[in-house]
This record gives sequence, C-alpha cells and structure tokens, in this order.
Amino acid sequence: MSGKRKRVVLTIKDKLDIIKKLEDGGSSKQLAVIYGIGETTVRDIRKNKEKIITYASSSDSTSLLAKRKSMKPSMYEELDRAMLEWFNQQRAKGNPISGPICAKRAEFFFYALGMDGDFNPSAGWLTRFKQRHSIREINIRNERLNGDETAVEEFCNSFRNFIEQENLQPEQIYNADETGLFWKCLPSRTSVIRGKCTAAGHRSIEERVTIMCCANATGLHKLKLCVVGKAKKPRSFKSTDTSNLPVSYFSQKGAWMNLSIFRQWFDKIFVPQVREYLRSKGLQEKAVLLLDNSPTHPNENVLRSDDGQIFAKYLPPNVASLIQPSDQGVMATMKRNYRAGLLHNNLEEGNDLKSFWKKLTLLDALYEVAMAWNLVKPVTISRAWKKILPTLEEKEVLDFDEEDISIATVATILQHTKGLENVTTENIEKWLEVDSTEPGYEVLTDSEIIRRAQGQTDESSENEEEEIELIPEKHINHAAALQWTEHLLDYLEQQGDMILPDRLVIRKLRATIRNKQKMTSSNQ
Repeated sequence: MSGKRKRVVLTIKDKLDIIKKLEDGGSSKQLAVIYGIGETTVRDIRKNKEKIITYASSSDSTSLLAKRKSMKPSMYEELDRAMLEWFNQQRAKGNPISGPICAKRAEFFFYALGMDGDFNPSAGWLTRFKQRHSIREINIRNERLNGDETAVEEFCNSFRNFIEQENLQPEQIYNADETGLFWKCLPSRTSVIRGKCTAAGHRSIEERVTIMCCANATGLHKLKLCVVGKAKKPRSFKSTDTSNLPVSYFSQKGAWMNLSIFRQWFDKIFVPQVREYLRSKGLQEKAVLLLDNSPTHPNENVLRSDDGQIFAKYLPPNVASLIQPSDQGVMATMKRNYRAGLLHNNLEEGNDLKSFWKKLTLLDALYEVAMAWNLVKPVTISRAWKKILPTLEEKEVLDFDEEDISIATVATILQHTKGLENVTTENIEKWLEVDSTEPGYEVLTDSEIIRRAQGQTDESSENEEEEIELIPEKHINHAAALQWTEHLLDYLEQQGDMILPDRLVIRKLRATIRNKQKMTSSNQ
C-alpha cells in the first residue's frame, strides 16, 4: 500500500518556474512528479498563469517571492490596487516614498474610493502592504531620491563588482528603455505641429507610439527597435506581414508598453537574439539586462531565461535618472536622426510640408525610425555607459568624434524646405525636444487611478475601434510582381540621371522574383 503523498506548498517562484516549463512544452504529469504535487495543482497553475505573472511582475523583491507561498488579497482590495499603482508610478519617477507619505496617500485613496468604515494607515498596515507586494523597503526619511550622487557611486561600485563576479564582458551587458515618439510631428514657423494640432493642442494617441531601444554596452549589438502602436493592424500595413517589419511591432489600445508586452519581448526577442549574437562572438551565452523601475518592467523572477543565464537587474530609483545609459543621449540621438530623415525625405520628394505630412503613414515612420536607430553610432552608445563602466569609454575610436545631428544641420535642411526657410532656432529646438520627456508607460492621474482601482475603464478607449481600414488583403503573385519590376527597370533605363547602383538593386530584385517563380512552378 503506497503512502499518502506529503502535502507540498509551492512558493510564487516555484509557480513561475512551472509556468515557464509549461510554456516550453513540459507536461503536467512530468511537472507533478518533479515538484511532488498533483496534476490538478499543475493545471490550476496553468489556469491562473496571468494572475500569477501579474502578481510577480509587480513585486519588488526576488528573495521575498522565493519565500512567499500565497497571493492573499487585502481586505481593502480597491485601496490596495490604487496604492500599488500610485507606488509604482512614484518609484518610476524617482520621487521620495516614505512611510508617512504612503500613509497619507492611503488615507486619501480610502475616502476618494468611497469606502465604508474607519481606516487607520498604521505601521502594521504598511508592513502588510509591503509583504503582499514583496516590496523590499520604503524610505524612513522623506528625502529626495532623484539626483543622489552618493547613491550613484555606491551602485556603480556594486555593479562593477557584480559583473566581475559573474565574469561578464561589455558585450554581455545590455540596457533597454522606452520613450514616447510623436511620429507625425513636423516643424512650423510659429510652433510645433503634432499631427493636426500645434504644440498647444492635445496629444493624439494615433500619432504617438512607444519605442524601446536596446543595445549592449559596446554599441555593437543593437536589437531591432520594439515599437508599441495602438492598432493591431494599422491601415497603412495593408497586407504587410508584421514579422517582416524593420521593428518588433506590438499593439496596445493606448500605444503604451505594459508588463505583458515587455515579457513577450524579453522571452521571444531579447533572449534568442542575445544568444545568437554571443554565440557568433564565441562568448558564453550569459548576459544581464539593466533596467529602470518603470511600472511596465516585470520582476527579475519573470525576466529570466530558462537556464537562468540571461536575466535582468534593476537600477535603484534614486540613480536611474542620472546614469541610465539610454537616457545619456542615445534615445535623443535616435529621435534627431528620425526627424532629420523626415526632412530629407520631404526634400527628395519635392513636396511642400503639408502634402508630405498628409501622405506620411505609420509604416513610413517605422522604416524611418529603424533607419534612425541604425545611424546611432556604437561610440554614442558606449559613451553613455561611462559613469557605470568608465574603462569602456572611447574604446571604439574608429568612429572618430563625428558630430550627431545638430540644430545647425536641421536649420540648413529647413532653408531648402518651402515655407520653413526662416524657422527660428528656438522653434527647431522645441521640435527636436518635443517628446524628450515623454515616458513609454501610461502615467495616471489620481482620478484615473481611482477609476482603474474600481474596475472602471475609459469608455472612449474601450469602445474606440482600432485604426483599421477594412480593405481585403490583395495577394500579389510572382508574375504580377515580375511585370511591375520590368516596367520599373524600363523606366530607370529611360532616365539619364539614374545612377547605376539603383538599377542594379532592381535587377537583383528581379532575379530573386524569377527564382521564386521557378521554385513555385517546380513544386506544383
């Protein structure tokens, strides 16, 4: 007679590990044996996957998740949700968060939510709140977190010791960060045009995307930009396969990065691409991704490869604004390249700016911003690490000290742009910096936090149809593509001013289409 199975209580970390193994094709039966639990328990974990991941993602401590065994809710669930949203936003901004400040906000949200009874935000309540969400600590003193030079030095020393212990090379150290981009923002003589409105107008969600840049400390491995737009299939994409875009494209109703998208990006894009790059360099497939405390960045337990060799590490909130590499001119350079590229395209097409703006689509913008990212030099990225890794500075001397896109460069281009010949330096600067402080995550007001905590959503956002034009996808066969290519070649041959490389590119394309056509015919 077999003995009764000993009851096993899994930690949150155990459950995350099981979810990872299930996603990789592990069977419920095998996992039940490995962890000493019933298959029903494994199926329950699968069923509650999103709930477990969301809980773990909002946690502040890896070690506490390895001990915590339940997701026991607060008796004031709405208050708890509001406080966690508020706390995550404050931490991302690097604002001071002391015990008294938390207590005051909790009292405000309690009454703003219209909750019944008496509420005392005592030290005991604060301790339980921290335990529920695995928050390591909340500062005792009400001190300014942003701009703490002492903390910068402490973190940098600690991080250098860490990479030495882990035996990591600069090629194995990465940073990623998000920013908002007003992709249809163009300059004018008097203001900045954000889509159809001026700088004083509202910000249009349709003409804003979130962009995430990611590269290693040498700047020699830049991953494709991650772009979050509002629509799953914007009308300009038509029959374009999103996997063939020059960026990794995701959608979210407000065009914001969120926990789910970031986790997908890490697992499906970052980890495989980093492995491939390190393998090509003959390096150990081990890497660290340095991140700030954005509310859209999951906990370290979630951001970890199956073998634990590729993982995330977080900058303390009080130093992120000072030393985050992507914020040290990298994203700003990419945006300047993008906007200068728009002006160049306008000049090449010979349009007035208004006509160019009307024709500019999101697909055009994605190709242009991908090119802008490609133009960011490795030395620009490696210099951005100089506070964290000073020995890395100026290693890539082959790039020389070439100046990035400057206001003078943009002014020169504008002198040849109809109607913008006399744009002031001040307006150029405003245009180039229009979204410099735009975050990649949604920043909620107190009223919005309250509505979300109560389960309410923005009706206009929920009911708004995605920007999809219902055009049936048009399949273009090889014969039609070949015919159009032949016509284009004939046109180029007739133009005396067309340079040889342009014609060679089209001829190469024609050869590729012919080969595809032959392969299709032979398979039929």
